[in-house]
Amino acid sequence: MRMQAILSLLASTPYIREYFNTTHDVLNHLGSISPYHRARHYDASEIDSELPIDCIVDQVMLMHRHGSRGPIGEHKYVEQLIQTLHDASDIIQEAELPHELEFLRAGYNSSLTPHNLTILGRKELFDHGVEFALNYPHLTTDVILSSDSSRVVESARWFALGFFGLDPDVRIVTVNSKDDPVSWITPAPGPACPKFNYSFGRQATLMWSKHYLPVITDRLNMLLPGVRFTEDDIHGALFACAYELASHGASPWCGVFRPDEMANFEYERDILMDASCAYTLPENMAPLVGTVFVNKLIERFTNSKGDSRPLYLEFGHDVTILLALSALGLAKDDPPLSPDELRPGRKFRTSELTPFAASMVWEKFTCKSSYEGPQIRLILNDATMPLTICGQGMDPTLGTCSLDTFVNANHYSTNIRFRDKTWNATCGV
Repeated sequence: MRMQAILSLLASTPYIREYFNTTHDVLNHLGSISPYHRARHYDASEIDSELPIDCIVDQVMLMHRHGSRGPIGEHKYVEQLIQTLHDASDIIQEAELPHELEFLRAGYNSSLTPHNLTILGRKELFDHGVEFALNYPHLTTDVILSSDSSRVVESARWFALGFFGLDPDVRIVTVNSKDDPVSWITPAPGPACPKFNYSFGRQATLMWSKHYLPVITDRLNMLLPGVRFTEDDIHGALFACAYELASHGASPWCGVFRPDEMANFEYERDILMDASCAYTLPENMAPLVGTVFVNKLIERFTNSKGDSRPLYLEFGHDVTILLALSALGLAKDDPPLSPDELRPGRKFRTSELTPFAASMVWEKFTCKSSYEGPQIRLILNDATMPLTICGQGMDPTLGTCSLDTFVNANHYSTNIRFRDKTWNATCGV
């Protein structure tokens, strides 16, 4: 239903009516800066989304990414694009513009607000809070844990409004106010792992962009001779498509690019995140740092400290989710992704794993007869993600496994402790 609501919003906006089919596809080709949509996980099409009628969810741990936001470093590319178009305004007025570029004749500007949660981002979180309350009416809590980022805290507040209603009796606590030696929400980058660096992702992006941006640049320069688009301008137009969708629900730029061009842009976003905080980050650093989350999950679901709650509502970033998935070996490609070639059949797709407002829901459930003992399930963005880490112990119908099997399968994580010998050697502590 949420996907239909988003598409209805897109279809009702002036810029998108004529490009509706294109925009429908675009939603799934913007990597981790995609608006929220229900995921289609790799090899999960046959998974049953409903638990047996004799089962009940006893405990839930939610890790939620903040909602749609404005650009961060990408804003400079959009601003450069605007300047290029301004400098060529006379040429554009006299040109025979193709249909998809006709909007340029009226002049193009942008009203993106960097960093901040957008109006649609607020709605995403409010809607998720409402749906969460409908899904788990028997579970509640009096505390929410958040990253100290302002957009994440605001996301938690909008979710709380949807989940609890007005004037909720709940506290929002940020990780910087806790005395944990390392946070499972923001374990890196930072002093906990000094060698963890996003520059690896930027390097991979630069390599891949050389393969596809020149082709688009040449194509648009042929359509608008004299404007003299640069590759940075094209990057700006691609980012404008993504962030205007995130901010306003529509962008004229989304109708400019061909499906193969959007697929190349999506791959750029995937290798950026894969090399920044997942499988191609050197020295197995991402799975190592992700063990903090996995060990916290196991601690809570096994009640190993005797203080577990039935519900945990926690808010962080795409990095939080990707680090956890890396420790679990989920959505892992073999061979690893490379900035030298497009991998159309890859498992690691951040459009599906960590769009804006991504929701990673861990359920512990028990059944009267269908299963023996507590079971565990992962629902990532409204779709069950099969727990392939459990191997033959995974139920092929539900993608779940017993809690005992899950714990035993995660021996890598359970054998790692913050600042033990392996941690310090990998992170350079």
